[in-house]
Amino acid sequence: MAQAASTIQRHQQSSKCEDLRPSEDGEIGFCGYILFALSMFLIVITFPFSLCLCIKVVQEYERVVIFRLGRIMSGNAKGPGMFFIIPCMDSFAKVDLRTISFNVPPQEVLTRDSVTVAVDAVVYYRVNNATMSIVNVENYSTSTRLLAATTLRNVLGTKNLSEILSDRENISHFMQTSLDDATEHWGVKVERVEMKDVRLPVQLQRAMAAEAEASREARAKVIAAEGEQKASKSLKEAADIMIESPAALQLRYLQTLNTIAAEKNSTILFPLPIDILSAFMPKK
Repeated sequence: MAQAASTIQRHQQSSKCEDLRPSEDGEIGFCGYILFALSMFLIVITFPFSLCLCIKVVQEYERVVIFRLGRIMSGNAKGPGMFFIIPCMDSFAKVDLRTISFNVPPQEVLTRDSVTVAVDAVVYYRVNNATMSIVNVENYSTSTRLLAATTLRNVLGTKNLSEILSDRENISHFMQTSLDDATEHWGVKVERVEMKDVRLPVQLQRAMAAEAEASREARAKVIAAEGEQKASKSLKEAADIMIESPAALQLRYLQTLNTIAAEKNSTILFPLPIDILSAFMPKK
């Protein structure tokens, strides 16, 4: 069944491609030949003024799709440079091949965890097949814009809020792939999709700010407790060393006096001499 479905799909695509195949110049019919002869006669009798209507110029970044009596002329799109058309028989449409960018309007999206957010994005695309962009779709620019907005809503609706905020690169890449696959038959190549801004409700912003502040305060308390623990261990080790060495205790006493004397004090009150305290210290 799957093989049969794929065969039918390929047959439909090939039929569509055959319907859009450029017509040969010899298929314009008897009335077409009469109109062709009449147009050439008018061009000749109005020469050289008719050159203003017959000769057109295409820029380097443009291509032209020419229709003769409603049929696409054989060959690819014309350009760049000059090309010749026959008035009353030929019509043409210009296509810009440069990369075009547009902003996707902010979309109200309900995430998978039931949070409403407003997300906007920017899309970069270009036309890589001028004939398909004219024949297969009425307006490739408008169609691409509408498809980008719906794709943005559909993709973000399957994500959690945390994934939208932290995994923007993968979401943008997935959107670019989806848009590129959908616009391939329009002759449009989507080059890049970027999420610009994610706007959250005010109450949710306050809740997230309070959560982040509480988390920072908890980490600060843990760090302060660890610092006090290390400081108490260091003080205990220093006290043990001073008990074992009375000279170290005497040096610490003199260092403290030096620190007090360095300050701008008019009166220095000396504590009890250390020699008196030596009698109360444990002896080895």
